[in-house]
Amino acid sequence: MVRSRPALLLSALALVLAGLGVLASGPSTAATATSATTRSTIVPQLARQGRWLVDPQGRVVLVHGLNLVWKRAPYAPPATAEGFTANDATWLHRYGFNGARIGTLWAGLTPDQPGVADPAYFRRWQRVMDLLAGQGIWMQLDMHQDMWHETYGGEGVPDWAAKRPLPFAAGPVVPAPFPMGYWTPEVSTVFDNFWANQGGLLDDWARTWRLTAEHWRNQPYSMGYDLLNEPWAGNEWETCLTVSCPQTYTTELQPAFEKGLAAIRQVDPTSVVWWEPQQFYGGQKLDSYFTAVPGERNLGFSWHNYCPDVFLASQGLPGSNTENCTAYSDERETNALDQAKRMNAVPLMSEYGATDNVRAIQIDTAAADQHLMGWMEWAYKRWDDPTTADTSQGLFTNDADLSTVKKDKLRQLVRTYPQATAGVPQSLSFDSDTGAFSYNYKPLPIDAPTVIFVSPLHYPHGHTVSVDGGKVVGDPDAGRIKVVATGTTPVTVTIKAR
Repeated sequence: MVRSRPALLLSALALVLAGLGVLASGPSTAATATSATTRSTIVPQLARQGRWLVDPQGRVVLVHGLNLVWKRAPYAPPATAEGFTANDATWLHRYGFNGARIGTLWAGLTPDQPGVADPAYFRRWQRVMDLLAGQGIWMQLDMHQDMWHETYGGEGVPDWAAKRPLPFAAGPVVPAPFPMGYWTPEVSTVFDNFWANQGGLLDDWARTWRLTAEHWRNQPYSMGYDLLNEPWAGNEWETCLTVSCPQTYTTELQPAFEKGLAAIRQVDPTSVVWWEPQQFYGGQKLDSYFTAVPGERNLGFSWHNYCPDVFLASQGLPGSNTENCTAYSDERETNALDQAKRMNAVPLMSEYGATDNVRAIQIDTAAADQHLMGWMEWAYKRWDDPTTADTSQGLFTNDADLSTVKKDKLRQLVRTYPQATAGVPQSLSFDSDTGAFSYNYKPLPIDAPTVIFVSPLHYPHGHTVSVDGGKVVGDPDAGRIKVVATGTTPVTVTIKAR
C-alpha cells in the first residue's frame, strides 16, 4: 500500500510487470441502550453490534478518522508542532474527525526483551491519547509494521525480534526499496518463520498484545486493537496475487490472530479486536478467508483500499485512469462487508488515500458513504515516513504549520455525516461539491440523540436543515446538530447550503 501502502504498490507493479454495490443490510435490529452496554458505561468505548460500532448509549457510530503512525524511534510523536499537541487534537475535532488509528508499534512496546513493556512508551502515547479523548475522538490501537524491521528498510518489530535467518544471515542484507523488500526471499522467510512460531516469536508477539491490552483496556474512547498492519504471506506471496492464497489464512493468519485474540481476552474480555487480511487485499480485487471464532462477539475486520490506477497515475505510468476507481472502490466495499459478515465482525476501512489525487479521495469517500462504512484516511501528517512509494501524504505541506493544510484535499475529507445514530442507518449521501446531505435511519428507543456533524467548509452562506420523522433539539454544538425521532417511522435529515 502506498503511504505505507505496500498492497497498492505491489499489486500495481505486478500488473505492470504482467503487461498489462449492494449495501449490506446489517443486523435486523440495531443496538439498544441495554444490549450495547457490554462494557462499563463509565468509560466510553466502542463495541460491535452486528455490522456496526456502537457507543455505550447504543448509538451506531460512524468513524471518519486519520492515521497517526510515527515510524521512527521512539515510535511516538513528540510534543512539538511537527508532532502532536493540543492544537492538533482541537483541529481534528473542529473538522469533524472523530477517529484516529494510533501506531502503537511492537518495537516501542517491548523494545529490550520479550514480555517486558516499556513504561516510557506507554507514557508517550498516553499523552496523545489523553488529548484525543478530551476531544471525543475514538482510537484504534494499531501494531504497525512495514517490511518487518529497519534491517530491511522498514519498521515495526523490536531489535531482539529481528534476528536474520540462515542461510541469509551468512551474507549481507540485499537492499530493496519499499515495498519490494517484501518480495525478497529473506523477508518472506522471516514472515514464514514468524507464522510458524519459530523461536517462540509468535508467542512473544501475543504476549506483547496481552501487556498492551492490560495497560489500555480501560482507555476512554478506545475502539480496540488492530493486531498487525498488512500481514505479509511469506514465500507463497505470488499465489496471493493469483488465487488470494486461501491456505495462508487457514494455516498462518487465522491461527496467529486467534492466538493474539486469546492473549488479549485474558485481560480484556470485550474490546474489539481487529484482524487485517494479507497485504495484497488492499490493492487487488481479491477475496479474504477469515472465519468466525466460536463464542467471540467483538471481532473487527480492518481493511485497506488502494486503487491501482491511483498509484499508476502518481508514478506517471501509462494506462491509468482514476475513474476506474469508482468500480474498484465499490467492489472493495461490498467485499469487505461480505468478509465481515462471514467472520461475525464489524468492518472498518482503516487505510485509504495516501495521495493528493483529490478525485481519488472523492471517489473513495463517496463509496464509503454509500456503503455506510467508517474509515481512517492515510494520513494526518507525513511525519518523515520512511516506507512510502508516494510522497504525497499527509494533509499539510509543512507538518509543523496547520495553516499549510491542502485545502482541496481537506474539502473531500471534511464531510457532513452522522457521528452517532440512535437507530439503524439506512442510507447516506453527501455531495462534496455542493454540500447537499441526506441521511435516513430507523429510530430505536435510545436515550440519546442522533448527532450529525455539519462541515464548516461547504456552507459559506449558512445552511438549512429539514427533518422528517423527527426534530432538531437544543442549540448547535461546535458544528454538530442533534436530532430525536418523534415516532417510530424512519427519520430523514436533509441539509443544504443557503
